[in-house]
Amino acid sequence: MALTSLSWCLGAALVLLWPQTHSALAPENEVPLRPTTWLPEGKITVITLPKGRTRRLYFTLKKKAPGMSVTVSPCDLPIEWSLAARTLKDKPLKSLQWSTKKSVPEVWWRGPGTEEKIHSYTGNAVDTYKGSSYPQTSVYILRLCSKQKNSRATVFLHEGLGPPGAFPLLPADPRVHTLGVGMTSVTLSWASSASITSLPPTQKSYEYCVLANSQQSYPSVCAARQSVRKEKDDKEEKKERRRRVTAWPILKEWWWQQWDSETQSAPSSLVDEFADLQCSCQGTESVCTVSDLLPETQYYFDVFVIDRLNGTSSAYKGTYARTHEEARPAITTLRDGELRWVTFQDRGFRSEQFFSFRPRGLQQSGLLTLQSCGKGEKVKVTVSSKGQVLTTKAVVGDLEHIWLQGSPSYLIHLEREGTTTEPALPGGLTASVKLQTSSAYHRRGVPSLPSTLQIKSFNQLRGCNSVTLAWMGTEERSLYCVYRRKLGSSDAETGALTAPCLGPESRSDTERVLCKYFQELNPRRAVTTAVIGGLEPGMAYVFDVYLMRRWGIPIKYASKMVKTRKEC
Repeated sequence: MALTSLSWCLGAALVLLWPQTHSALAPENEVPLRPTTWLPEGKITVITLPKGRTRRLYFTLKKKAPGMSVTVSPCDLPIEWSLAARTLKDKPLKSLQWSTKKSVPEVWWRGPGTEEKIHSYTGNAVDTYKGSSYPQTSVYILRLCSKQKNSRATVFLHEGLGPPGAFPLLPADPRVHTLGVGMTSVTLSWASSASITSLPPTQKSYEYCVLANSQQSYPSVCAARQSVRKEKDDKEEKKERRRRVTAWPILKEWWWQQWDSETQSAPSSLVDEFADLQCSCQGTESVCTVSDLLPETQYYFDVFVIDRLNGTSSAYKGTYARTHEEARPAITTLRDGELRWVTFQDRGFRSEQFFSFRPRGLQQSGLLTLQSCGKGEKVKVTVSSKGQVLTTKAVVGDLEHIWLQGSPSYLIHLEREGTTTEPALPGGLTASVKLQTSSAYHRRGVPSLPSTLQIKSFNQLRGCNSVTLAWMGTEERSLYCVYRRKLGSSDAETGALTAPCLGPESRSDTERVLCKYFQELNPRRAVTTAVIGGLEPGMAYVFDVYLMRRWGIPIKYASKMVKTRKEC
């Protein structure tokens, strides 16, 4: 009998409790919400924004709060954020049982009510909503979403109608102006911030920071720091790419989960917040000159007002400027076979000139011949093509040959080092270097030169009206011309005749005695002679021999003075 009574009681209890328990069960498609994040008032809060996921922040205002302001500062990417006010018609039932533990905003969300959108914004700039409070509002909902990549934003809630005071103030004209642009520097100016001008001189919690880079303009300090960190991470990634073997995908997924589930407060260490910023100018002055820039390069300039006390910043509207190109010297084009006298007008310590030459023909071969005319000058020649130096030589009194091959054009740089010791060049010359460029269609190298440039006279063959001269030739068939000049009592003209740069173009036709072709395949036996007649007895003559070549400057032998006999 006792067992029967006990079974009847249990059955009755199940019947009574079953409808209530079943009604409390959640539907099958119910998805419990995430833990609620409350937005504190008067504190800077950093919110992480996973890609494509909307983060919700809830807050309420005091009953007597006349107004509010919500400031959202994105980091480096554009975000979408909106502010809404939700009003409940009835209070939620506290006695209602839920299948899972619910937060208070979620209970409000399920209750009957209306929602009104107050403000919305899309972009990467700092945006602030200011307005009066809604007396009938039960809870305010702030939604933030980043649709491009994982990002973060800084949020600040202020109760009241006054300025929040957490972010530095910007002037009415927040633009950055360019005062001057140079080759390696740019001068900027901007209107002063009221946060800085209103501070006593002893307080230095606010300051400007000017950032310059050639990549992009930064909308915030956070974006600049992210760029710096990304560069460092890329460098470290390249160093460890070959030897790194870790479970990074697992760690990465765990990191984003932790980042998503927490909100961060503003950093307490102000040194960590702004230490990695490389400010070109830093201080309270509203004028800055950014130096050490590259010529002919476009730079972006951003100015930020930094509040080191709160760890916040405000950005001016940045600008950009392109530095001037580097001063390029004048380049003279040399024609094929042109003989040019180079004069350095500047008699200072260093002087230079530039020439360009484009050889003709498919082989792109040429010959550069140079000869120095000054005894005390040091002249250096540098030949380059497409920015690459091909050869560098010092030009002395003798001829210098440089073979050009393999490039469509060449840049010839002549540079004089040191100051001249002589007041003027010998023989009345006005040029320091003589050069010539010629295209060589069939040659494969520099032409051969005589083993010596001395002229020999034979005393036994010297007569009253003639002398015999001899000089060394080459194995190539070339033209040799002999010039003579009678000397008077004064030897002032001797210096002009011995100047190595004086070529046959500077001599008159009356001084030319003869021209002959000569060739000897054996260099040891390449000796040619010439008998010069029609001379006066007992007179001194200076003889010059020139090796006339098709390519390059004519070669002048050393002058030889010979005196004819008085009696024969």
